[in-house]
Amino acid sequence: MAVDHYENFPVGSVLVPRRLRKPIHAIYAFARTADDYADEGDADNEQRLAQLQALSDELGLIEQGKRPVTLLMQRLQDEAIAPFALPTQLFEDLLSAFRQDVVQKRYQEFAGLVDYSRRSANPVGRLLLCLYGVNDAKSLAQSDGICTALQLINFWQDVAVDWRKDRVYLPLQDMAKFGVSEMDIATQRLTPEFKRLMAYECEKAFKMLQAGSGLVHQLPGRLAWELRLIVLGGQRILQKLDEVGYDVFTQRPELGRKDWWWMLKQLFKPQAKQQAGCQRS
Repeated sequence: MAVDHYENFPVGSVLVPRRLRKPIHAIYAFARTADDYADEGDADNEQRLAQLQALSDELGLIEQGKRPVTLLMQRLQDEAIAPFALPTQLFEDLLSAFRQDVVQKRYQEFAGLVDYSRRSANPVGRLLLCLYGVNDAKSLAQSDGICTALQLINFWQDVAVDWRKDRVYLPLQDMAKFGVSEMDIATQRLTPEFKRLMAYECEKAFKMLQAGSGLVHQLPGRLAWELRLIVLGGQRILQKLDEVGYDVFTQRPELGRKDWWWMLKQLFKPQAKQQAGCQRS
């Protein structure tokens, strides 16, 4: 599947059993398409919301046992939803978050971001667990923690990118607490206050990642390896943010070849199976 967007984390990599790669790619294609409807191109808000509603309407057809219209949704039905009895509500949750992206550009409190992540990121983790037949409450909660952390990490590395879309995901309450203004972001001022704010937000994301990483030990076989790699990816982005002094204005922290090599070495260390793997240094 050709994906033009930069991704920090593996999507259905070779670590995943072959039989699950198609459903994972079908889920990802749906999420990527819906995200593009909310973010990309020159469509106005009304058009974006209409495109997202069209996807919701097709989910409704699937829920009713009917055939969806587009190839994207037929693929989702045939390769993911039908064979694995995936709940359509999780896909509706994703659409809810993408609709929110269209109309809401600021968040007053951190809790608002957590609620957004509950719908924008957590459903993907839950869908993957569904594919593996994992549905106990502890695993679901740990998955939610990891997915929310990854969403927050993506926000923190994309502060400058999001500003160009007139979005600020840093909680306004926290910005006021640390003495950071929107003008600081607009003019790309790397002030001591901005650095402290970013360190504060990254620490919260790190703790969520750490709290959920015990899920690695609850999952079977190769899914545990895939998840371990994802957790290491989040850890590495946090490290890189710290290494550049939280200067997200002149460089967007990304995972390069050396980072992936480091992650793979961590993955195959003997002690990797015995640690949660979320230490930042």
